[in-house]
Amino acid sequence: MIPTQLGGGIRDIETIHKLLKAGVERIILGTAAVEDPELVKEACKRYRDTIIVGIDARDGFVATHGWRQPTEIRAVTLARSMTPLGVKRFIYTDISRDGTLTEPNFAATAELIDTIRKPVIAAGGISSLNHLKMLKALGAEGAIVGTALYTGDIDLKKALDIIS
Repeated sequence: MIPTQLGGGIRDIETIHKLLKAGVERIILGTAAVEDPELVKEACKRYRDTIIVGIDARDGFVATHGWRQPTEIRAVTLARSMTPLGVKRFIYTDISRDGTLTEPNFAATAELIDTIRKPVIAAGGISSLNHLKMLKALGAEGAIVGTALYTGDIDLKKALDIIS
């Protein structure tokens, strides 16, 4: 079985249960983390390590509802508020860089890693093997690479060799 994680529109414990029962390994809560922290708390209590909070940010501020709704919540503040609820892993996406093939927001990623001291998976702007090396050096647990795989800027086999 291929390990999978799934996020997007997950707003209740019943959906989380069904997805895990269907074989999804990790559930990503994004908008729900902002709007319903009690759901996050209950999900972490029931399902522990399978729950990830996805933090999508533009200029350091969280955006929800598929990146369409800006908030006044800083990414680091949201992460800090999630750890007492039992969240053990985060995905951090700098949405202004996602799909741009520029470079990740190293400063914001490092700040998040240093502040919460929990595993962080970085996303947005990753376009080279060097970016993956730098994220690893910062302490990122992993990286989500999309566009760079499609364009051939990153060779998947070489990327996997770097992280292992």
